Amino acid sequence: MFTTETLDFLQDLKANNTRDWFANNKALYETHIKTAAKTFSDDLAQRLAARYRTDVSAKIFRIHRDLRFSKDKTPYNTHVHIGFGDAATGAAWMFGLQPDDLVIGYGMFTFDKPHLTRWREAVQGRPGDQLINLMETARQSGLRLSEPELKRVPSPYPADHRNATLLRRKSIAIWRDDLPLEHALGGDAGADLAHAMRVFDPVRDWMIDHLPA
Repeated sequence: MFTTETLDFLQDLKANNTRDWFANNKALYETHIKTAAKTFSDDLAQRLAARYRTDVSAKIFRIHRDLRFSKDKTPYNTHVHIGFGDAATGAAWMFGLQPDDLVIGYGMFTFDKPHLTRWREAVQGRPGDQLINLMETARQSGLRLSEPELKRVPSPYPADHRNATLLRRKSIAIWRDDLPLEHALGGDAGADLAHAMRVFDPVRDWMIDHLPA
């Protein structure tokens, strides 16, 4: 599981983001990041699968950065990102841990063509009205929503469609940013975060009804 040593390693990596420093501290990485992430992700995936009665697959994102198209040439990410794929919707619960920040989320970050078609068919009508209300309730409770990707409403929908903000989307993601770091640390972290993920249930339930996998 993650501990304060995990946060210390990420903080030190942020201050010393070089291959030499990483090589000299690889044993700490193996213990406090790699092994801890595997233990944590296995535990939380099992809890989510049991609670939602669906298959959940965990993906731990690489600490090595892809530098091919980046002006920032620092070689390592200074965070831990894990996705928990939800077989019921094709979306995922997300977990992000940084030295001074803990973020959880839920969503589908790129609609493929069939999903995009089903999305637009749903949100143009009454299901879209329902989702607008759910998202406004989420905002008022302090959750953060991703911004629509398109500047204009796509054809053939009118520019002044009542659910224009939904039609301009090519993904949907909702985030919680206010959890204390302690929720990610120690043996109870999986239970704490499985409970915290319930805040995304209204949007997930909408997706099961109108945008299933």
